[in-house]
Parts: sequence; structure tokens; C-alpha cells
Amino acid sequence: MSITKKGSREIVVDDLNYKWLIRRKETYLQTDYGIGKIHVAIELDQKPNRTLIIYTDRPHPHDIGTDKITPITPVDIKNWIRSALAIGWQSNISGPQFHVRIKEGKMISN
Repeated sequence: MSITKKGSREIVVDDLNYKWLIRRKETYLQTDYGIGKIHVAIELDQKPNRTLIIYTDRPHPHDIGTDKITPITPVDIKNWIRSALAIGWQSNISGPQFHVRIKEGKMISN
């Protein structure tokens, strides 16, 4: 399933166009337990084949336990795309979603 154009943002990394999206509406788990984190979906813009799903270590702004909001910036997205490519995400080859997690600032494969 590809990311919708509405609400997504574009970014260029190493001469490839990607689009990324943070879900606008939070899920129940992201708001009610004090442990909710922000999730990001990324894929190639023109030929989306394999979506990258990133479970960040950033607290969700609507979570009941969030005291400090740390925004996700385009620089974060660029770094995460490069890290995901380095650990095996192949954005141009069809396949299931590629799930990774950010833990203590480093990307690990699920």
C-alpha cells in the first residue's frame, strides 16, 4: 500500500525523490499509555515499491506522558533514509514493508 499524496512531504536524498508521512491522527496506543512514539512512513515518490516504516524514539505529542516535544525534521528523514538503505532497505524493489526502529538515536532492523 502506498503513501497518499495528501499530507505527505517530499524530500530528495542522493538524487532520488522520496515522500514521507507522519500519520495525522494518533492511534490509541500512541496516546493512552505514556509510551506513545511517532511513526514515519517513507517511499520512493515515482515508483513506490517498498515502504519504509520507522518506529522512532520520539514521544508522540498527544501522548499523556509527553513533557517535551522533539520534532522530526527533514534532516532526520534524510539520515534515516540513508541508514535504512545501509541496513538493507531496497526502495526500488517490490516487497513487504521494511520495518525499523530508532533506539538511542541508532536505527535497528526489526
